[in-house]
Amino acid sequence: MRELERMQAADTPYCARLAIIGRGRLGNALATELRSAGHVVMGPLGRGADGAGADAVLLCVPDAAIAAAAACIEPGPLVGHCSGATGLEPLAGHEAFSLHPLMTVTHEGAEFVGAGAAIAGSTPHALALARSLAVALGLRPVEIAAEDRVAYHAAASIASNFLLTLEGAAARLASTAGLERAQLVPLVRQTVENWARLGAADALTGPVVRGDEQTLAAQRAAVADRTPEMLGLFDALTEATRSLVCDSSHIDSADRHREAVAR
Repeated sequence: MRELERMQAADTPYCARLAIIGRGRLGNALATELRSAGHVVMGPLGRGADGAGADAVLLCVPDAAIAAAAACIEPGPLVGHCSGATGLEPLAGHEAFSLHPLMTVTHEGAEFVGAGAAIAGSTPHALALARSLAVALGLRPVEIAAEDRVAYHAAASIASNFLLTLEGAAARLASTAGLERAQLVPLVRQTVENWARLGAADALTGPVVRGDEQTLAAQRAAVADRTPEMLGLFDALTEATRSLVCDSSHIDSADRHREAVAR
């Protein structure tokens, strides 16, 4: 057991001091959580900081500012960023890594434990550092190839950001009927739990999956009357839901056919 512990310690990148640059939500949240995990953290520092005295520098800045922030860092420490959609190219000139927590961060902070994290590294050492920081945060690291990062990040935006756009639209329409947002919350939570357990197609309920065209027409008329600016969104979502039902039906038919042939 002691030999195994020594091997694991030897494989862990040395990082006595980590500088975090960027005083936004993510920079503050990461600094707080990494300090709690036992890391010596410098910052979060403001943009333009050079990270002097750090073994590694983690840039928590907007994507468009990564290259400029990296250029301020003198060669020596490993330099990483927290962008989900960006590769390592803006960190050219440094031994580079990236760490993107797959978790929403608000002004109240974030709960990182159990969430995923996209990592990358220009060298095995840099990749190992990204992985060790993710593990220290309680994240589950996964390597995302450079050519897949934009699709990965788009999926995250759909799952989180666009979900809020939809719930905002639902709350706006509900308010015209005297319904408060809090009254929608149990429905939303259970729907997400059903999706997590069953997947989208099997969790789907409502008039589209039932084929209830009369109800859909009545809903559309209500949206057009009360929140006409949302009509395009309603139509697009209705068609996307029809496609989900159709795709699921094709899969079910194929499964039934395979089962019949097998018998």
